[in-house]
Amino acid sequence: MPVQTFGMGIGSNPNLSRQSRRLYIGSITPDVNEQNLADFFNEKMIEMSIGTGAPGNPVLAVQCNYEKNYAFVEFRSAEDATAAMAFDGIIFINGPLKIRRPKDYGGVDMSAPSVHVPGVVSTNVPDSINKVFVGGLPAYLNEEQVMELLKSFGELKAFNLVRENGNGPSKGFAFFEYVDNSVTDVAIQSLNGMELGDRYLVVQRASVGAKPGTPGMIPNLPYDQFPEIPRPIMPAGDSSGADARILLMLNMVTPDDLTDDNEYGDLYDDVKEECSKYGPVEDLRIPRPVKKDKSKWAAGEPGQQTAMDAIRVDEASGVGRVYVKYVDAAGAQAGLKALAGRSFAGRSIIATVLSEDSQTTPPLHLIFAPQPDAPPPLPE
Repeated sequence: MPVQTFGMGIGSNPNLSRQSRRLYIGSITPDVNEQNLADFFNEKMIEMSIGTGAPGNPVLAVQCNYEKNYAFVEFRSAEDATAAMAFDGIIFINGPLKIRRPKDYGGVDMSAPSVHVPGVVSTNVPDSINKVFVGGLPAYLNEEQVMELLKSFGELKAFNLVRENGNGPSKGFAFFEYVDNSVTDVAIQSLNGMELGDRYLVVQRASVGAKPGTPGMIPNLPYDQFPEIPRPIMPAGDSSGADARILLMLNMVTPDDLTDDNEYGDLYDDVKEECSKYGPVEDLRIPRPVKKDKSKWAAGEPGQQTAMDAIRVDEASGVGRVYVKYVDAAGAQAGLKALAGRSFAGRSIIATVLSEDSQTTPPLHLIFAPQPDAPPPLPE
């Protein structure tokens, strides 16, 4: 007999049918266990009339992996699992639950749940015109503290503080979206340039680059003291002129993508091929990280400091950014419209255009300094 698939259109494969009934729960704490997680979902779904409403409990089983801080929750039907996606971001035992489909889920995926649970802020911020980027956040602020600041302008629909490897230290930037889209511009204008701790916030829509009339970098700010601020996202001066032919993309590559020579060459070719679809490319630069001798990193704080110094050297040389110089500004604008907000290796690309005299760190004349035809070796 074929396995019942609850209208998910995935045939009679029992594994796919089961995966349509399971959800991945990330960022669980040691206080979370199979029983209290099952009880939580059962009580909330019955209380809020979410799901099929069939007799009995919606949750059949829970499996926790404490080593990697995640769990799988299996529901009695695919419909109940889909309905439970609405709880993504709900607070459970002092933290938000990150709810996702399993990687091998074969059903019809909907990026946003059909039900919005009041008071629940999703941890998944889908790419849209209303997705907002905030950078320059002090690393010691957690999700709740950043959300408190953002909530002063309106109720949040979705929020994601970006962390190292998913649940490590904060990277100092986040994405968010409001329930009421009309407050978005007010929040951006009020928050951009705000002093927070010893840093200044950079806030803009994530799905579009710097638009005409958008304020440039905050004047008279000693940016070198604040390496966490992604300065080039909002370049100084009006970037909409005829000479703005450099497309800058952030959140597209990581230092780990750039260390292996073969992988770097493949990535370079892929980026050049994609960017050439929007206009002739004169030059492309993807700065590579400094070659790190980790054997010299002592255990404890001195070793951590050495590692941090290496990271700062990479940041100062533009590692993690992709610079595309088009033959003309039309190509850069076409590339901006096509690539800003797009997903690359699971990351949402942040983009803007620059002219050759834009004030950025590192300076553009260093980024585009003459080099051999071959991909540059890793700096020693």
